[in-house]
Amino acid sequence: MLDIKQIRDNSQLVQEGLNTRGNNYHIQPIVDLDKQQRELEAKRNQLQARSNEIAKSIPEKIKAGNDPKGSEIQALRDEGSAIKTSIGTLEPQEKDLTVKINELLLALPNLPSDSTPIGESEEDNVEVRRWGDEYIPQNPHILPHWEIGEKLGILNFERAVKVAQSRFVTLIGAGAALERALIQFMLDRQIAAGYVEVIPPFLVNTESLTATGQLPKFTEESFKCAADDLWLTPTAEVPVTNLYRGEILAAEDLPIYHCAYTPCFRREAGSYGRDMRGLIRLHQFNKVELVKFVHPSTSFEELEKLVGNVEAILQALQLPYRVIELCSGDLGFSAAKTYDLEVWLPSSQKYREISSCSNFMDFQARRAQIRFKESSKKGTQLVHTLNGSGLAVGRTMAAILENYQQEDGTVQIPKALQPYLGREVL
Repeated sequence: MLDIKQIRDNSQLVQEGLNTRGNNYHIQPIVDLDKQQRELEAKRNQLQARSNEIAKSIPEKIKAGNDPKGSEIQALRDEGSAIKTSIGTLEPQEKDLTVKINELLLALPNLPSDSTPIGESEEDNVEVRRWGDEYIPQNPHILPHWEIGEKLGILNFERAVKVAQSRFVTLIGAGAALERALIQFMLDRQIAAGYVEVIPPFLVNTESLTATGQLPKFTEESFKCAADDLWLTPTAEVPVTNLYRGEILAAEDLPIYHCAYTPCFRREAGSYGRDMRGLIRLHQFNKVELVKFVHPSTSFEELEKLVGNVEAILQALQLPYRVIELCSGDLGFSAAKTYDLEVWLPSSQKYREISSCSNFMDFQARRAQIRFKESSKKGTQLVHTLNGSGLAVGRTMAAILENYQQEDGTVQIPKALQPYLGREVL
């Protein structure tokens, strides 16, 4: 959530920042409502001060000899009663304005960081670097991952449709083992890099989704349990970030690094017709997520480290990839700065997103009220939160099935993964 004080004091700069994300965000209604709310607050404070003054003066006047039933005392009592009535009218008006302002604030995305490229769409994203060109396979007959997976008997989409619907998959035999191996491999690597593993709840409440920015904007993207205030988690970012919601952390405890495996569930509303086949865009998929809570002074340094932690997985698996810096118009709702990592998929001759690493600065922390206290300073500060996929497991499997596919129809297993899977070839 953006800071109302920032909007109040620098409305033009905030609007200019939002304009770089598109033309759908306007802060003037918030500015107007905030002005009304503060005027009401000032009026109420004046009335309360006068009420306190009257309450104090009546016993003083009586003590000084005024008749308790006299006209002067009665006039003060009448004025006090009228003031209380006025205050009782103003308070709900103030609360109503506060609710409206909060609703409008929740609908605004984060501002791009100063270092984020300005652009309108993914066409304006900036390629930062590539890695692993030497590992791009030269086999001209590579099958799409879903075809080779079905031929090997490790993926079955038809039976998943029977059990659920389209955009689900059943992993069978070595396919299931490969998925588990990838999850364990990713977790082991990130734990060795300093992340503390957690297994959070896979169902989250509305407050949790609101805190990280999925609600209210992306209601249609999420699966909700109709009988409860619970949603299927779209990513471990949500439950892990909310582990600290409403807390004041000690500055010496920062940074906090967590990694978590969770199944993820997304409705993919509006994406029908895109990536209908294969493992790229499923309603249910597994992911290992990295989440950081850091001091504001180090958050951009921590973002670069986060990207490095994710790159280390791709490099260990020897999967060709590139790093893309997203422009302002392509940023996710809560992000101030984002790098996407895209893995090479030979069957389509394209790089496809496999991880997104973002610095949210204090945007999520303000919504979730996650603060920290430095012993040398008064008051508290908001932490900065970051997260990145380390990695999307299904997309990693897709990349392996294609990049390690042999001309005889077999698939080699990356050397780093062989001890986890117990085999060298599918």
